[in-house]
Amino acid sequence: MTTDTDTDTTNKADKSGRLSVLLAAAMFVLVIDTSMMNVSISAIVNDLGTTVSNIQATIALEALVSAAFILIGSKVGDLYGRKRAYILGLMGYALGAIAMTLTQSLTWVIIFWAIIGGLGASLLLPAMQSLVHGNFEGEAQKRAYALVGAAAAVAAAVGPLLGGFITTYLSWRVGFLLEFVIIAIVLVNIKLVKDTPYTGSRQVDLVGAVLSVLGMGGIVLSILAWQEGGEAVGLLMTIGVVAMAVFAYWLSRRKKQDKPTLLDPRLFSSQYFRLGISGQTLQNIALGGMMIALPIYFQMVFEYTAMQTGLAIAPLSLSMFAVALLAGRRAGNHRPSSIIRAGFALLSLGVILMIPLIPRADSGLIFAIPLVITGAGLGLLVSQLNNYTLAPISEERVSEAAGVNSAGGSFGLSFGLAFAGAMMLATLAISFTNMSESSLILAPDEQAQVAQALEEDAQIMSNTQLEAQLAGQPEDVQAEIIRINTEARHIALQVALMIPLLAGLLGLFNAIRMVRLPEPEPANSGEGLVLG
Repeated sequence: MTTDTDTDTTNKADKSGRLSVLLAAAMFVLVIDTSMMNVSISAIVNDLGTTVSNIQATIALEALVSAAFILIGSKVGDLYGRKRAYILGLMGYALGAIAMTLTQSLTWVIIFWAIIGGLGASLLLPAMQSLVHGNFEGEAQKRAYALVGAAAAVAAAVGPLLGGFITTYLSWRVGFLLEFVIIAIVLVNIKLVKDTPYTGSRQVDLVGAVLSVLGMGGIVLSILAWQEGGEAVGLLMTIGVVAMAVFAYWLSRRKKQDKPTLLDPRLFSSQYFRLGISGQTLQNIALGGMMIALPIYFQMVFEYTAMQTGLAIAPLSLSMFAVALLAGRRAGNHRPSSIIRAGFALLSLGVILMIPLIPRADSGLIFAIPLVITGAGLGLLVSQLNNYTLAPISEERVSEAAGVNSAGGSFGLSFGLAFAGAMMLATLAISFTNMSESSLILAPDEQAQVAQALEEDAQIMSNTQLEAQLAGQPEDVQAEIIRINTEARHIALQVALMIPLLAGLLGLFNAIRMVRLPEPEPANSGEGLVLG
């Protein structure tokens, strides 16, 4: 016989499940947005008449805007409501998706997709994590965080395949239209989300906000400026580093004076929080580097369509999804820190196995096993890092902590996208020049001409396109230029993958330190890290 209590329990469980899906949908849209952009690079370049470098820089800029403004976005959620910030963030993404559907110019992509969409993400990410923390308790909260991680993995899995299919057989614009539809469905059901009140200070730290933007923005913009041959690289990097140092000093000084701060510096007094944020940043540096370098390589070297590119990346994305889902459900009594350590170990191993295969690769299939290993490592990480970082934080500080957590992840993603992409394209240019100048077949005037031509067109020219341009040249000259073009691209990917590898090894060292600590207790158990 079914009792009223059983019915209430079932209804609560059903509502909890639907709410988890609703909140996870935000992460799904965030991740699928960038992954679809990555596999569609060649199509977007041809359609908008731009370059691979410009698209790569735009992708990095979107992640940078999100990172630079995310602490401010977290404060906006505190002051005006986290649910409201969540809605505004979704609307910003919807506007970016519509712009991508209709645009005929890179300028509008930069304004609406990179800048407005990035600002939407800066509101969406901390609000989403705060709402998960405030709408669930105990095991339900762990399951909700796991679902958010799984949603990111699903989007990473579906994004390349769906984006590749749509771009190849329809248009890349259709993919962004589908994003808009998902956002509309979420907004229609927004009543399921309960707002979580903020009881802290409502004063605003404007100086801290400016310093946070200058710090993170300056560092990543310096990389993008270097990639584009800008002259202000050193100045931008200096501004970024100095601003970050002054930001840390400003927060500490303001807190001692009992004045409002953009975020509570006492968050970083917890070693658990510091290690969690570091792991989140390093994981996203690795992910960003992989997801920009591999699609560019597959489309330039193997001349893959977007669909073929999505299939080539599928071992990474699908294993990431499967392992994240499995780890979220079957973690059991395993320590999160041990799972995180295994994740970084697998991530590093996969990249190590991939690098020596590059010169011998004649298709993306040769990378399948290393990509599965790398994806498994990333899946373990996305299933555990959020909960490890935020579970011990008290309700009063969770919004600030979620903002810092999201800022670390977004900054890592933008840094990985910018740095790995810039290293890849810079290595192409340098390799073209060096190989041309050392060639025994090309005459001195041909060496200079080839070096200049390949350096200018390195971002988009496949061997097929190059052969068409070389028609009429002697066969030995054609063969030599094709050889230079091919070998330089192998070297470029190897150099670019050093960024994810370094991030993975640093993450492994960080995780070893996690394992040496006692496992943190959740804040709502009464024994957690009640900060402030």
